Amino acid sequence: MTVFNLSSNLIGWVSISVGMAGLVGLVFIILFFSKGQPFGTLNDICNGVAAILSAVLAWLLFAQGSAESRVLSLIALILATVGALVVTIGSVLVISGKTGWFKAGLYIAAGNALIGLWLFGLNYSALNSSSWGIGLAVFGLIVGIIMALGLVSIPGIFSGIDSQESASCLFSYVGQAGGLGWLFLYPIWCILFGSILLLR
Repeated sequence: MTVFNLSSNLIGWVSISVGMAGLVGLVFIILFFSKGQPFGTLNDICNGVAAILSAVLAWLLFAQGSAESRVLSLIALILATVGALVVTIGSVLVISGKTGWFKAGLYIAAGNALIGLWLFGLNYSALNSSSWGIGLAVFGLIVGIIMALGLVSIPGIFSGIDSQESASCLFSYVGQAGGLGWLFLYPIWCILFGSILLLR
């Protein structure tokens, strides 16, 4: 087995792991709203794990990338890494009780928005180079845009908002709309992407 195949297999498994962590988190958040704790805490743990694995995935893809668009790839890598850090901070804050669920949700939405920008850049590059199927690349672009809606949560973080009642509709609805991306669509993209790499 060549080094390239080893790298592709590793990237594939990491990508699938991101997707599985995300989907398990989705199940936990559904159970939280129907059953209560401890499913909320388990969801927050899954959010952090999926974000950290997303950063690992971004680093692996960066290491395997070409030197042609190294600067743009580096910017995308930084976005993914900072996004994973912000999501993890949000998860830790709510698990430790340092903040309420709403403020933690702003952190998680904003962090995943940055990961969404990385995803958009990654798929845009793939669209131009046909690195993988055009269908998956277009899907990734759409998912990245939806996740990026969470960027509107950033002012809410700096304003110290920690309740839905005191937040504007922009934070409450547009920012949280990005959740459709990172809770459901992004995990699906990751599983599809990882499967393609493993089946090569």
